[in-house]
Amino acid sequence: MFQVDGISKRYGELPALSGVSFHVRAGEVLGLIGPNGAGKTTLFECLAGLLPCDAGALRIDGRPATASERRNLLFYVPDSIAPWGAQRLAWAIDYALGFFGGRRDLREEITAQLDLGPLLRRPIAALSKGQRKRALLGIGLLAPQPALLIDEPFEGLDLRQTREVAAALRVHAARGRTLFLSIHQIADAGRICDRLVLLSGGHVRGEGTVAELAAQAAARGAAGALDSLEEVFLALT
Repeated sequence: MFQVDGISKRYGELPALSGVSFHVRAGEVLGLIGPNGAGKTTLFECLAGLLPCDAGALRIDGRPATASERRNLLFYVPDSIAPWGAQRLAWAIDYALGFFGGRRDLREEITAQLDLGPLLRRPIAALSKGQRKRALLGIGLLAPQPALLIDEPFEGLDLRQTREVAAALRVHAARGRTLFLSIHQIADAGRICDRLVLLSGGHVRGEGTVAELAAQAAARGAAGALDSLEEVFLALT
């Protein structure tokens, strides 16, 4: 679908991203995993066009994407924000649908999938962290762009909510939506994602399915059993 090619970003003397490269395939659930401070949010903000890159590009068909192509391709759902805090959730959803030209035909379905019905009359600022996360995910899924960048989709959710949200995301991926998820809970990433990009210290340490990553770790001489994503991640990073 698109290629991330050599993206680098520095904050003064601090390198946040260093030559980050990988591919995103149409219709997949791709997980970006790494510890806090790995550069995951910085990468998403660069891909979304919120931060300028110092080097590298997002490429479509081998050429750098224009600003218009980027806007039409990607919708970014950031973590830990409360947009339009004084407004009710129903207003925020309708406003986002109108402003972004979203999928009105999916409004009722996504409201049910994410259990947003009881929240529609409540102000955004009055929602809990987990409720606000589900509200933002709903707005993202209603956006018209074919690919979503979602920063920490399960942050603030309990176990049952995490499984329900993961199931909803898989439904939309099965219909052809491309989902690129930044996740620090490695077990959650292993359950929902088709492929993974491992980011640590601003560098890509591996890319592929869990089996492919395990093979990469073994080829690099990793010792011990590589029977879980956690062990594979530790071996590669």
